[in-house]
Amino acid sequence: MEMDKKGKILVTGGAGFIGANFVKFLLRSEPRARIINFDALTYAGNIENLSDVLGDSRHEFVHGDIRDKAGVGAVFARGGIACVINFAAESHVDRSLDSPDSFVQTNVLGCLNLLEAARRHGVARFVQISTDEVYGSLLPGEAAFTEESPIRPNSPYSASKASADHLARAYHHSYGLDTVVTRCSNNYGPMQFPEKMIPLCINNAFNGRKIPVYGDGMQVRDWLHVEDHCSAVWEVCRKGRAGEVYNIGGACQTTNLDLVRAILRECGRDESLVSFVKDRPGHDRRYAMDFTKLNKETGWKPRHEFEKGLADTVKWYSSNKGWLEHVSSGEYKGYYEKMYSNR
Repeated sequence: MEMDKKGKILVTGGAGFIGANFVKFLLRSEPRARIINFDALTYAGNIENLSDVLGDSRHEFVHGDIRDKAGVGAVFARGGIACVINFAAESHVDRSLDSPDSFVQTNVLGCLNLLEAARRHGVARFVQISTDEVYGSLLPGEAAFTEESPIRPNSPYSASKASADHLARAYHHSYGLDTVVTRCSNNYGPMQFPEKMIPLCINNAFNGRKIPVYGDGMQVRDWLHVEDHCSAVWEVCRKGRAGEVYNIGGACQTTNLDLVRAILRECGRDESLVSFVKDRPGHDRRYAMDFTKLNKETGWKPRHEFEKGLADTVKWYSSNKGWLEHVSSGEYKGYYEKMYSNR
């Protein structure tokens, strides 16, 4: 999809971890880009993530929820949206085990609202951001997931994302809407909400608190720096083929226990902070992503070497302890009202 001087990009979930990083990436890399940033500012959405771009004339923030069909329709009715990139989602597996209904409401019905609005308003491309977790779990030594791997979600979260993927495919085949789906491995980097593994470990290490490790800690994850994810999504948005799925991986597999140990070293802490806890239900043992298709079609590959990327991530949290404190305390939740109360 070539950049259209008149067309705007609707980024949903653009105040969250990956979405906010993508908004900033796009504003840096595409001077002609104009973005409508649509975010509900739920617990994981933080307007402070966007503080350095809120004054950019190319970026408009709209407070809205993809579950609100009328609100979604109102944004599309303004016209001029050429592309939708849907980052908006409930994404924490543990929360999905406690409250699966909210994951269906946001990840499935919210996606449906967006797809239907995009269809009705003639949007040129719809990019659905998904996850490697829709493929289920791999055995040790088993080949990495490809786009042809069977869909076998094992949690309410991954099941809701798989459902949204299927809706995107259906809208392409039934209605001719240009949709593409990206499935990424575990992300890390700046501005990640501290319930997720890496920032949780960093925050606990900074404060000398125990770091919980599920089960034996031998679960394997493929780690992808958020900036590499953002660049891959943009490559797919511009060059991906309609109706296709593209895997995005970090080419870095490590066990959860080895990851915790690496974070402790970066934070100058010892392994006495490791605390093994009861494994969560249905915990997938291993993920690994084969992104050969994406590389062949676009030339993309990850640029961040994991050891340095992790060190830089620890440095970011160390240099932004105010951000971390605001999020951990819940203070960030009032920022939107403070910033926009006089507008």
